[in-house]
Amino acid sequence: MAVVVTGGAGFIGSHLVEALLARGDEVHVLDDLSTGVLENVPAAATFHLHDIREPLDTIVRAVEARSIIHLAAQADVRVSVAEPGRDAAINVLGTVNVLEAARLAGARVVFASTGGAIYGECERPAREDDPCLPLSPYGAAKLAGEGYLGAFARLYGVAHVALRFGNVYGPRQNPHGEAGVVAIFLGRLLSGETCRIFGDGSQGRDYVFAGDVARAMLSALDSDVGGVLNIGTGIATTVLELYEVCRSVAGSDARAVHEAERVGELGRSVLDGGLAATAIDFHAGTSLSAGVAATWHSLQASN
Repeated sequence: MAVVVTGGAGFIGSHLVEALLARGDEVHVLDDLSTGVLENVPAAATFHLHDIREPLDTIVRAVEARSIIHLAAQADVRVSVAEPGRDAAINVLGTVNVLEAARLAGARVVFASTGGAIYGECERPAREDDPCLPLSPYGAAKLAGEGYLGAFARLYGVAHVALRFGNVYGPRQNPHGEAGVVAIFLGRLLSGETCRIFGDGSQGRDYVFAGDVARAMLSALDSDVGGVLNIGTGIATTVLELYEVCRSVAGSDARAVHEAERVGELGRSVLDGGLAATAIDFHAGTSLSAGVAATWHSLQASN
């Protein structure tokens, strides 16, 4: 079937596009290349240069898409704090544009949401019915997007599912700019730079491999399940533990330096994946050591 992937030239999107093509889907990538890279888009996919802040219904209807997987986003929490209006224009208005296109084309929407930025601080793995207490405009915008999905479902019957991701990492994640900590650590280890850990390093995160996330999106796309699903491992890994894994994979004995804790940073963000296991048979199958090793080898090959 024809599938539109917004943000398909990005880190997570490129893994998804590869998975869709591998099973024979017709894939259309919409991306403005503000953070995505054209080289990430396989030749077998059709690329459309498009800003998600602009309507996309003409493209969606022209290609007769039956599904839209919405990954395009402003994903940097720091940018959302500094420029909340820009963040909302991309993450809220962009989602509304996707839903309008889906309504007009009769397409199903798979929405890439976020776990940690929505739930806030959690002592145990967060479940989908836990309170949503976003600490940043980014988290608030993603939660607003989920609200719009529900409204369009009630008003127009737009079929959808929202996937709340943990901390996604893997090959092709840019080690600069808004990159995740795995890419940052590995990028610095590769270049011989000193890695920095903010605070004491005890912050716990749910690191989930990009290939597993792509598989979860395929399962969600093929199902008729709706609502919200957590996509993570359910395992809390501290920043200190993560650094040791990265250092081991890189074969480095370099020590990280500790700097002041960043204001507003969560102490713990881990997702309970029980509902996704039941609803779409999703289990994160890639261990942290295997995922970090794959990321390291990819980074080496690209440098």
